[in-house]
Amino acid sequence: MQFESVIGLEIHIQLATESKIFCSCSTEFGKPPNTNTCPVCLGLPGALPVLNRKVPELAAKLGLALNCEIRIDSQFSRKNYFYPDLPKAYQISQFDRPICENGWLEINTQGRGKSRIGITRIHMEEDAGKLVHDNASSESKVDLNRAGVPLLEIVSEPDIRSAEEAKVYMEKIHAIATTIGVSDGDMEKGHLRCDANVSLRPKGQKDFGTRTETKNLNSFRFVQNAIDYEIERQREEILDDIKIEQETRLWDTDRKVTFSMRSKEEADEYRYFPDPDLPLAKLSHELIETLRRNLPELPDSKKQRFMQEYGLNEYDAGVLTASHELSEYFEKVLEIGAVPKIACNWITGELTRVMNESAKNLSKIKMSPENLANLTILIDQGEISSKIAKTVFSEILVSGKTPTKIIEEKGLKKITDEKELGKIVEGLLDSNPQQVKQYREGKIKVIGFFVGQMMKQTQGKGDPAIINHLLKKKLDG
Repeated sequence: MQFESVIGLEIHIQLATESKIFCSCSTEFGKPPNTNTCPVCLGLPGALPVLNRKVPELAAKLGLALNCEIRIDSQFSRKNYFYPDLPKAYQISQFDRPICENGWLEINTQGRGKSRIGITRIHMEEDAGKLVHDNASSESKVDLNRAGVPLLEIVSEPDIRSAEEAKVYMEKIHAIATTIGVSDGDMEKGHLRCDANVSLRPKGQKDFGTRTETKNLNSFRFVQNAIDYEIERQREEILDDIKIEQETRLWDTDRKVTFSMRSKEEADEYRYFPDPDLPLAKLSHELIETLRRNLPELPDSKKQRFMQEYGLNEYDAGVLTASHELSEYFEKVLEIGAVPKIACNWITGELTRVMNESAKNLSKIKMSPENLANLTILIDQGEISSKIAKTVFSEILVSGKTPTKIIEEKGLKKITDEKELGKIVEGLLDSNPQQVKQYREGKIKVIGFFVGQMMKQTQGKGDPAIINHLLKKKLDG
């Protein structure tokens, strides 16, 4: 039996505000437990919430970037449930009158090409606290620093059909949110995470199957891996005539499996009702139009510009613009004078590899735009070979020194002196008469052997063009 996966994502983004959504407590990450708190976010009796005015503006800004309709008088509701990290026993969220609705986002994947993912809604809400589990003492403690931190929840339509599409969709949401300054998107700090709703149905069937929700996926890789696992798990259970239960599941990053957490709640179980302590969140039409006009260049537009202005292919332009951090870095490198294609190759190649292997972002890697630009300029001008450039690149990451300084200190400058290279060529040909004979008998590919030996003897510093010229001159003479 052939199955089709039906996937919807609920992405939670922490907004880039200095204070919480309903009080003036700081949102700063990493403070000692329960120090960023006050009577409002502690849920003490009589404490009243006051809306942070920046939150609905940032929400509307993201809604505009995601082609949504903006509601000028959205309403907050109480979502009632008990959990130790929720001191009021309800979360202030939005229900039937969210601030943004009916949006969409286009993605492009290898599996399905271009597709449009509908966005049901974007709503504002407060985050809950955090439970800290101490395995040594078997205790769980509550840290309420995150309680009241402002979030946007982006709810997609069930238009996603594979784990690859889910990953690409989430990456694009991240790129847009960080580009327009709505969030810094630091996933290590929990600033962007998602819940994945997954179900299967026989191909051709219109009705949806029973869905599960995998909670709190905080990396693009985890989203893809968890959905792939859940699709396969459900497929095997259906084929074994085991009923799929509607439930909430968690992703085990070590075992790479999902596991059951609790049965899935329905909306009516939360007993939503309008929050009596908060008025409608009103926005003017003038403000919405101002936000629309002032939106920065979005990733799709930037991708087209990179292709047109810098001659990049669609793949390279797509890789750069999938990350606001990378695209900004690329343009800073170009401002210093780097050749676009060479700079792109190093950013999407060596630099991205280092970021992936070290699990660090650009701000934590010792590779300033100035140093990378100067390295690519030296390559373009023929001052160093690509092999030497990789050595210099690695040294910059360790020391942070400039390429020129490293080349001088380590004696890595390219050898271009024809007399010096000519002597090495003569010695090489004299010590390899068999290969010389093969070349002169018509096996011209053997010249590759000589070039390799020359680069070895010059420790990669010999100018390849001059070496090739001298070899051919001697061998053909």
